[in-house]
Amino acid sequence: MVLRETIEMREKNTLSKYAALSSSTRGRQRDEEKCDIRTEYQRDRDRIIHSKAFRRLKHKTQVFLAPEGDHYRTRLTHTLEVAQIARTISRALGLNEDLTEAVALAHDLGHTPFGHEGERALNKICPHGFRHNEHSLRVVDVLERKGGLNLTYEVREGIVCHTGGNRASTLEGRVVALADKIAYVSHDIDDAVRGGVITSDDIPNKFSRILGGRHSQRINTMIVSVIKASDGKPDISMEEDVYCAMMGLREYLFERVYVGSVAKTEEEKAFGVIHSLYDRFFEQPELIPENVRTLSNTRDLHIIIKDYIAGMTDRYAVAKYESLFVPEFWKR
Repeated sequence: MVLRETIEMREKNTLSKYAALSSSTRGRQRDEEKCDIRTEYQRDRDRIIHSKAFRRLKHKTQVFLAPEGDHYRTRLTHTLEVAQIARTISRALGLNEDLTEAVALAHDLGHTPFGHEGERALNKICPHGFRHNEHSLRVVDVLERKGGLNLTYEVREGIVCHTGGNRASTLEGRVVALADKIAYVSHDIDDAVRGGVITSDDIPNKFSRILGGRHSQRINTMIVSVIKASDGKPDISMEEDVYCAMMGLREYLFERVYVGSVAKTEEEKAFGVIHSLYDRFFEQPELIPENVRTLSNTRDLHIIIKDYIAGMTDRYAVAKYESLFVPEFWKR
């Protein structure tokens, strides 16, 4: 018996009856010879971690554009926090941690430069629209390398269902969807306080009374709530009072932080950068690198441009904009 089979047997004997077993995966888009050491979900996790798209997350905005400081979250640190929260919940519930981690690490691979403002810009400009969860799936299926990463069905479904109206069929995928909210509601408050956009005292007491007044307290409260509400059940949920407080705090962030705050004053510039790049690439498609065209595997120029811009980091997008639109003598 090879090591992978030992791990698969261990999953059957120890995990919850509601867990997704790696030996029972619905498989990959293309059949592959199994690994002797790693399960299918472990292989997916490793492919994601070693991907170029994953490495680019360190230079993509989470919420605050061009922050002055080293301690603000990036898209990469957000992803790691989601993975940690999701694994904690999955372990407590006896779910498959490898599947959970793979989905969590890949859920935002399709995010644009400049955070959600970049997503809104591409969604408005591109006639096909743009949704980062769908593009994350496109990244792993098509854009990361020729033939894609060929991930398992459960990981791919978890990626596209981490946000939006559809829920994943696995509990692991549903854990990631909740862990994503827990992470960004908590750390976006932390960053907003650090940036002076709000103070801890500004947070409505009706939310702090339930979730806690500190970053660690809020995360712990929400994680424990998910575990209590979901233990031994065929679904993932959160206690009603905690969920309402979390969503209320999320709405508060949209009002005070995500829209119109001092920290977001660069958004108009970000929109202009993406809009200008999109228009120029449409006028001069020869400016798009050949490898991007090849991986996009389509003749639709709008899709090719969308693929190219969405894959950019913040600094690459700015550098490309400067090279195309800023006269040389202005840079001196």
